[in-house]
Amino acid sequence: MLTADEYADGGDHIKRVLKEQEVPASFFLTGNFYRNPDFSTLIKSLKANGHYLGAHSDRHLLYADWEKRDSLLVTREEFTKDLLRNYQRMAEFGISEKDAPYFLPPYEWYNSQITEWTKEAGFHLVNFSPGTRSAADYTYPEMGDRHVSSEAIYQSIMTYEQKDEHGLNGFILLIHLGTDPRRTDKFYYQLDSLLTTLKQKGYSFVRIDELLE
Repeated sequence: MLTADEYADGGDHIKRVLKEQEVPASFFLTGNFYRNPDFSTLIKSLKANGHYLGAHSDRHLLYADWEKRDSLLVTREEFTKDLLRNYQRMAEFGISEKDAPYFLPPYEWYNSQITEWTKEAGFHLVNFSPGTRSAADYTYPEMGDRHVSSEAIYQSIMTYEQKDEHGLNGFILLIHLGTDPRRTDKFYYQLDSLLTTLKQKGYSFVRIDELLE
């Protein structure tokens, strides 16, 4: 699955690779992204190509403290209003709540209370599978030790595939649709090679709704 809030620099490249590889994907986009007129053509083409388009919060809020995860930074009312606004933006592209029942929290950071509120709002919270560094493709050199190169990300995926007894079966891999311009080593340029290699290993790819349903 792929997420996006303010950046979409990889959009055209990723769309082309997925189409050429005949791979369906799942895109979780914020209301900020759906509202941006610069991204409307990309959103429409991703929908036309049969990809899953889902919610990632309206304003990309941080729900819980980074150091104390059980400490909420939003009220239930703030959370619910923000989530529903995301779906309102999606409706403008013909995406209903029924079409997109799975919700990926912003920053992929949440706690049990957020999970419960999501369920009570009528949606299902999902997250990426742990074990690889794919989600670190947003980092850039100025972050110091937190920065992870595209080569290191790629190798972490292949290492996990080899060492886990189930390989990547059922695995939910997350990358970003676009990243800060300070990251010039864009991991999405590795996507074509990654998909080709995994296909050669016998893997096939499905949307998040097909995987979980």
